[in-house]
Amino acid sequence: MKNEIPWQDKPEGCTDVIWRYSANPIIKRDAIPTSNSIFNSAVIPFNGGFAGVFRCDNKAVQMNIFAGFSDNGIDWKINEDPIVMESGNTEMIDSDYKYDPRVTFIEDRYWITWCNGYHGPTIGIAYTFNFKEFFQCENAFLPFNRNGVLFPEKINGKYAMLSRPSDNGHTAFGDIFISYSPDMKYWGEHRNVMKVTPFEESAWQCTKIGAGSVPFLTDEGWLMFYHGVINTCNGFRYAMGAAILDKNNPDQVKYRTKPYLLTPSVAYEQIGDVPNVIFPCATLQDIEQDKVAMYYGAADTVVALAFGRISKIVKFTKENSL
Repeated sequence: MKNEIPWQDKPEGCTDVIWRYSANPIIKRDAIPTSNSIFNSAVIPFNGGFAGVFRCDNKAVQMNIFAGFSDNGIDWKINEDPIVMESGNTEMIDSDYKYDPRVTFIEDRYWITWCNGYHGPTIGIAYTFNFKEFFQCENAFLPFNRNGVLFPEKINGKYAMLSRPSDNGHTAFGDIFISYSPDMKYWGEHRNVMKVTPFEESAWQCTKIGAGSVPFLTDEGWLMFYHGVINTCNGFRYAMGAAILDKNNPDQVKYRTKPYLLTPSVAYEQIGDVPNVIFPCATLQDIEQDKVAMYYGAADTVVALAFGRISKIVKFTKENSL
């Protein structure tokens, strides 16, 4: 049975290649009783419907990840207890916090990556077969690192992951790197993929950038949505762009949007625990129908949804590339 992804047609008069769901946010901050906020979360097709891994900060503002399920990708039932990890390829599963998950299916299981607290932020990895039992693996990197995003298939026989090396705070810097692993335990061959842009060329992404959604293949290469940050007089502002990476050598950027695709423009993106944030974490795509649904965290408070035509996004990215 094919999963029908969420969809809403483009509003009349809209000239953008991406448009927001009219009933946003789809997950509010209090969707479970203990939550202060629910945002920066990942979803994937599962068993004829959809499963997700959600960042839920509780009312003590402890950061953790929770499993959830949906029939239509819009209405979600999130478990009220956080995910409990068992040992996967390691006995060391210590974690001070977990946030900003991504999820993808590779070969025979679902892999989750997140920002894991182990003497500072690094990239945690786990797998599941059923979104009920989760098996934590070795952290991918030393602290400090964020935005670990796995490719949905091996590249030249190796697992591949995008990430953003950082430091222990909210950094005013950050580029996207790629790393490879033969076994999802040992990571190396680190290569730079994308750097921030000069302020004069594309200011919305001049302070730091980070991988967002799991890339998916198009005729032009891997399409990935990412966030870019500018440091304004009112603090950081996060917007969303797109990049197309080479199919066989994804450390090579073929095209990258000079203008943003989506920037904080409506109340739920501009007002929240952290104002002016659009943070993409997941997509659901239907290649045959030329559709993509994008899930993003808004103002570090809620989960929102946007839509676009894949061919139009690819065309826009090529024609408006840095």
